[in-house]
Amino acid sequence: MAQRAALAVIFFFSISFFKAQNVLSGVANELGSVHGNFQIDAQYYQPDSLIGAPNVPEKYLSNVFGNINYTKGKFSAGMRYEAYNNVRQGFDARYRGQGLVNRFARYQTDLLDITVGHIYEQFGSGLTFRTYYEPGLLYDNALDGVRVISSPVKGLTLKGLTGKQRYFFNTGTGIVRGGDAEVNINELFDSTLANMKTKIIFGGSFVSKYQSDDDPALVLPQNVATYGGRLNVIRESFNFFSEYSFKINDPSADNHYSYKKGEALFVSASYVTEGGLSFLLQGKRIDNMSFRSDRNESLQNLLINYLPATTKQHSYPMPALNPYATQLKGEIGFMAEVQYKFKKNTFFGGKYGTEVTVNYSRFNGLKTIPRADSATAMTFYETKWFNPDFNGKNNPFDAADQYYHDFFVEINKKFNKQWKGTFMYCNQFYNRNIVQEGSEFAGYKSLESQIAIVDLTYKYKSSSSIRFEAQGLFAKTQDMITNSNLVAKGNWATLMIEWTPTSNWFFAVYDQYNYGNPDKDLRIHYYLGTFGYNKDAHRIALSYGKQSAGIFCVGGVCRVVPASNGITLSITSSF
Repeated sequence: MAQRAALAVIFFFSISFFKAQNVLSGVANELGSVHGNFQIDAQYYQPDSLIGAPNVPEKYLSNVFGNINYTKGKFSAGMRYEAYNNVRQGFDARYRGQGLVNRFARYQTDLLDITVGHIYEQFGSGLTFRTYYEPGLLYDNALDGVRVISSPVKGLTLKGLTGKQRYFFNTGTGIVRGGDAEVNINELFDSTLANMKTKIIFGGSFVSKYQSDDDPALVLPQNVATYGGRLNVIRESFNFFSEYSFKINDPSADNHYSYKKGEALFVSASYVTEGGLSFLLQGKRIDNMSFRSDRNESLQNLLINYLPATTKQHSYPMPALNPYATQLKGEIGFMAEVQYKFKKNTFFGGKYGTEVTVNYSRFNGLKTIPRADSATAMTFYETKWFNPDFNGKNNPFDAADQYYHDFFVEINKKFNKQWKGTFMYCNQFYNRNIVQEGSEFAGYKSLESQIAIVDLTYKYKSSSSIRFEAQGLFAKTQDMITNSNLVAKGNWATLMIEWTPTSNWFFAVYDQYNYGNPDKDLRIHYYLGTFGYNKDAHRIALSYGKQSAGIFCVGGVCRVVPASNGITLSITSSF
């Protein structure tokens, strides 16, 4: 009898549930929509003195976050919860704890777009202002405040904002204020320029910070402003963009409290032809352009602006072993890339075509001229855009020592329905004193390396494949011995086999071998095994093995990754 009653109750609630489902689906648009994502990165650490992996007291560390966003018509709101108990090795230990670190509400009309709470925004290329979130670096300089966007007429966009930046689980002391205006000439005068092939967009930005002067020895500016302008010209397959920014004197820890003004110039031009040929040329000059809402901070903390990276962001581990980080104090350089796709059924293209990419990037420091201020008895420096003594032998742009260069040729080729491959040769120069240590007097020799990569994929079924990857890094110049610690690592080799039996499962084994280390006892194999499962927007991966110490960069912003040994779990999910 009790079983019958239970079945009746279950049946009743089942009917009610399905009716409720039908009702909810019918009014879903009225209720709005909810979407978001979650990510868990956890690691169990094992000490390994041979590779320099430290003894982690907690043993288990994790980075966890989840975003939940709601949208209904012109209104949207969202929040992000983060938990670091404690944060994984390689991230700033001040990310300790958990809580609701990001929340916003936004309402949009035809005239006004208003956001209160945490704001992610970018003016132009970011030379004056950019806030963004990069979980791989645990970088978040969101502005907690108010933003207003307005388009009073077609072709004109105005932005204004104010607030304080995120500083771990708090906010920084400085107040950031800014405005931006962008004009699309063709849209503004669409009655006369609507059919013009050339599109012209220009804009300007102004951003300032306020921080009280609490230094007993120096007279520091409490309001520091930066402003700039930009131009974007688009004509069919040609795109030209240029932006210049100027910053008044901003003594800070980055520039050793110098009163020198700052400036930055970024130029980018690209062209794509119908015949499969494309060009990209980018140039950048940075001079004392660190801009933070707290003058005493360093590393990634409380940066207001962003200095675009103009080097290749490699995905293969050997070219990415010594990545370039943008130098806030000063640099000048460029990147040029040519890509051509040989057509199908030609001598070089073969049956499926062949894609060839040639890329070269180079960065140097700026020549500095020491000057003394007789009024304050302080020493500062000057820089010049061009070398007045240029005679064909010197550098006309008044560049100093080389910081970095990267030259590579990459070939992507499909041989038949089953086989395809990627082949790369790379030549790199890496000034460790500047890029990694931040001082030309750090005492290391620069690293020169030749890198070769072969990446082959065999697809034996529509959703099944095996990928073979081999990489070699051959060091031409070793780092020197400093403070009795051998830091030279010499030549490296990397091998990987990845098997994807179905569209859901994947398995991989990986070995990074430092076979050229001058210390024979440190010629270590960094073995790593991993497997995972994908389904729709969900992914679970588990790996076990060793990881060598190095640097991980995204967009010119880097963090140091320590050596580790243990089990790593990664879960990502979106809805």
